[in-house]
Amino acid sequence: MSEKRIQQVLEIEQKAEKVREAAVKEAEQIPGQAEREAQAFVERARKEAEEEARQLIASAKASNESEQILAEAQEKARQVEATAGSNFDRAVTAVLNHVIGKE
Repeated sequence: MSEKRIQQVLEIEQKAEKVREAAVKEAEQIPGQAEREAQAFVERARKEAEEEARQLIASAKASNESEQILAEAQEKARQVEATAGSNFDRAVTAVLNHVIGKE
């Protein structure tokens, strides 16, 4: 083999060694990078779940408050209706008494 060929082979071997070293270094970094990415993903998912839980709780509270307000309004309507019924009966009696001439 000529000296030029030997030099080419040595250069190719050096390049191959550099490529191998770079591949090994990259392979060593992959687990750490994957762990960091997994932790970031878990953190994002946790935050999203917490926000969704907050929204669900707020919605449930609002729904509960709406139901309570509706129940109170229905009770008030029943009371007004009962009072109106009582007043109606008294008004009818008063009108009849007036028509009949008892007053």
